[in-house]
Amino acid sequence: MHKYIPVADIELDDATGFIQKIGALHEAEHLPVGVPVRGGHIDRAALNEWWTDRSIPASRSGVREALETLGIANTKMLLVRCYGLSLSDQYWIRPEASDLTWDKINFFQNDFSDDIGDVLFGADKKANVLNFSSPDNTSDGNLKKRWKIIDGKRCLVKGGSRPYRQQPFNEVIAAEIMQRLGIDHIDYSVMWNNGAPYSVCEDFIDENTELIPAWRIYNSQKKRSDMSSYQHFVKCCEDLGISGVVPFLDRMITVDYIIANEDRHLNNFGALRNAKTLEWIGMAPVYDSGSSLGYDKLPAEILAGQDITCKPFKNHHEEQLKLVSSFDWFKPEKLADVNELIHRTCTGGQSEGFIDEQRIRVISESVQRRTEYLESLSRMQNRIASQDTKDDVEENVAQSYT
Repeated sequence: MHKYIPVADIELDDATGFIQKIGALHEAEHLPVGVPVRGGHIDRAALNEWWTDRSIPASRSGVREALETLGIANTKMLLVRCYGLSLSDQYWIRPEASDLTWDKINFFQNDFSDDIGDVLFGADKKANVLNFSSPDNTSDGNLKKRWKIIDGKRCLVKGGSRPYRQQPFNEVIAAEIMQRLGIDHIDYSVMWNNGAPYSVCEDFIDENTELIPAWRIYNSQKKRSDMSSYQHFVKCCEDLGISGVVPFLDRMITVDYIIANEDRHLNNFGALRNAKTLEWIGMAPVYDSGSSLGYDKLPAEILAGQDITCKPFKNHHEEQLKLVSSFDWFKPEKLADVNELIHRTCTGGQSEGFIDEQRIRVISESVQRRTEYLESLSRMQNRIASQDTKDDVEENVAQSYT
């Protein structure tokens, strides 16, 4: 189902949760983006890939222990238990001959259970029957995360990885930097639970809209061998009718360089569309920027600026910066207080002493150095964006944090 619209009849394997058979196709235009139809038949492998991407990855921190606690064989079976419902789009599965309706069960308008989120965060299984009705069953990514209703708002709560658990602070810093530069973004705050920091952001999708990950857009057509990953993605967006993609990528690539983001894979940004009309709204605000600022590195490594991985288009940030078509919008003077911003974020409230002063200092110095480099780039005249395939990222792989 796509909200109220029947899309296709599918049969799921009871043991694995995979789509093992596809029956009638009702509304081809409402299939997930990037799932092709050939000769009137849905590509089952592509639909299974979409279905698998919808589930919690097996590499998620703590997921193996959670599955054992829940008595579930794999994360795709969790999808089945919650009808595939998400807080990112309007897709779901309705059992044959069921009287379930979108209005009765969607998570945008109805409350959901905390049971699965509690288990994913390490709580023991409840003595009574678990309620599997939760968007936590369809949250992707490898960091520990859960959805909570806070003051009536659907919010995503996400942890950090060892040894420094720095990602929640990085989300706040990245959002503040984007605020200063006028980049459309999602705001974050830090909350604490059992002595550990977590980032919190409000869901930017509602019952009328949906997020289409860049990976789905990238797969909407076959990539030519003579075309770079960047060119291919831009072409896919333009052919689908998504506007403003180049200015958006200019800004995302630039801020990812400033914060040395290491995990901007093709499922960590995307576009928004109207779920009913399928009309494209534009690129989504920038979100999920936590795996940055040397989150897993020693202070000396942060200062050296080496061994920083890059995504989604190039393997190195310096090469990815060559894709930027214009820096006319970049105003380095807006970041004059960035050192103060970083220090305040990392030391305020319960954060005091969690990140040591040396680490805070080298993070600030590294951001300052990259900002100064960008300032020098922005002064260059007659800039021509790179179009070659050199240093292209070849796989869409998220950080594992292991």
